[in-house]
Amino acid sequence: MKAFQPKVLALGLAAAFCAGAAFAQVNVTVDASKPGAVIDKDVYGQFAEHLGTGIYGGLWVGPDSKIPNTKGWRNDVVGALKDMHVPLVRWPGGCFADEYHWREGIGPRNKRPVKVNTNWGGVPENNAVGTHEFFDLVEMLGADAYVNGNLGTGTPQEAAEWIEYMTSEGKSTLAELRAKNGHPAPFKVAYFAIGNESWGCGGNMRPEYYADLYRQWNTFLKAPQHLRPKMIASGGTGDDTAWTDILSRDLKGRTDGISFHYYTLPTGKWEVKGAATGFPESEWFSTMSQTLRMEDFVRKNVAILDKNDPEKKIGFDVDEWGTWYDVEKGTNPGFLFQRNTIRDAVVAALNFNIFHAHADRVRMTNIAQMVNVLQAMIITDNEKMLLTPTYHAFKMYVPFQGATSLPVSLSNNTTYGSNGQGVPGISASAAKAKDGKTYVALVNTNPHEATDVVLNVAGQNVGAVRGQLLTADAMDAHNTFEHKDAVKPVPFSATASGGKLTIKVPAKSVLVVAVEG
Repeated sequence: MKAFQPKVLALGLAAAFCAGAAFAQVNVTVDASKPGAVIDKDVYGQFAEHLGTGIYGGLWVGPDSKIPNTKGWRNDVVGALKDMHVPLVRWPGGCFADEYHWREGIGPRNKRPVKVNTNWGGVPENNAVGTHEFFDLVEMLGADAYVNGNLGTGTPQEAAEWIEYMTSEGKSTLAELRAKNGHPAPFKVAYFAIGNESWGCGGNMRPEYYADLYRQWNTFLKAPQHLRPKMIASGGTGDDTAWTDILSRDLKGRTDGISFHYYTLPTGKWEVKGAATGFPESEWFSTMSQTLRMEDFVRKNVAILDKNDPEKKIGFDVDEWGTWYDVEKGTNPGFLFQRNTIRDAVVAALNFNIFHAHADRVRMTNIAQMVNVLQAMIITDNEKMLLTPTYHAFKMYVPFQGATSLPVSLSNNTTYGSNGQGVPGISASAAKAKDGKTYVALVNTNPHEATDVVLNVAGQNVGAVRGQLLTADAMDAHNTFEHKDAVKPVPFSATASGGKLTIKVPAKSVLVVAVEG
């Protein structure tokens, strides 16, 4: 992860309006007769970097800890993540990846070298969590592994030997070393990235130079065919589409995906990003506006991929995204700890809906990050743990993992904003899930006004909907260790009347429902 400066989005409207104005009904139509691309489960991937207490303390406490654990991983956190159906975890970074040397993280933990984490807080890194510990975690979660290789300070030989260590089935010295360290069978590596943010903390490279390095490295990263990970190239960020253009041309046939990073900052400025709580409504609006830029970024990069790769062999993988606020006062600024509110849940759901709309290209994403860092799913404090509103949003959207996307059209949509600027009031997505049901997700960006949505599903009778609703009274409502359930989903249902089903979507809410006949 590294900061970049996005441009502020301006959405011009024909006329100014008030956020509290009354609106007409919004029509949402789902065409169940025209199934689209499958929404890959990995769109709901997570990210665990050696950063602050994102791993140490938040996830890993060590096997000798008084906090209940399995192989050093906290039972409470792992259990909650399993309930959320985490499909994929990216590790060890982030910027940390390009200074990580895998051999320092294997063997007896008391003999591993202690390094300085120069990217995040300058704190000691004792390498207690290495390759074997990471795979223990993903195996406990039932998730797949996304390993980020060290291009910045590493070598092709080092990366090639790491791949061999993880995947070799034979009697090589590295395979036998893996067995000696406790894992005779090969690890399953779903994705392997060559570098991270090579435009910034990963080396400050030009895309042309990175493409040459990628071609060289990829030549030597070998694994048994049935265990070979999908190879991910380090792509661009924000408005910069040059990385996608150059890499999709130069690396065609050599990469399975090109990464992309974008963080939502309320102010759009890295110097003063905006507060996680206690913020004014202007920053609620600017957060919605900034996060919806993701649609434009995805659309522009996908258009380039469609031109350079019409066979759709290369995915557009948003492997870092989420909100980024000013750190909580009194905490280490290098630990990136921030509170998580209903605003974050709305942001997450808006991005889910964008990713679904581009499911043919967006095949994997990783929110930053899983525990205690940035837009976290879980927050811990020693033995205490709580679930955030973002956690609940992810869990509500579980039916969309592996579901078949369905076209959605909105008419007479509302607009939230003022002074000639605005964002769509309602965002929607729909899919046919693996359980055979049609699911519809609705998000209301307006923090004050509920909106009536008339739902139509072409090709299917809509008698009722049932699901879960996530909302709160205050714009910065969040869970605390004293009030862990201040923001949590509640059951929701609505029944058709007179052949029409109208759903009242509360202000600042996320709603996911299954359609019943």
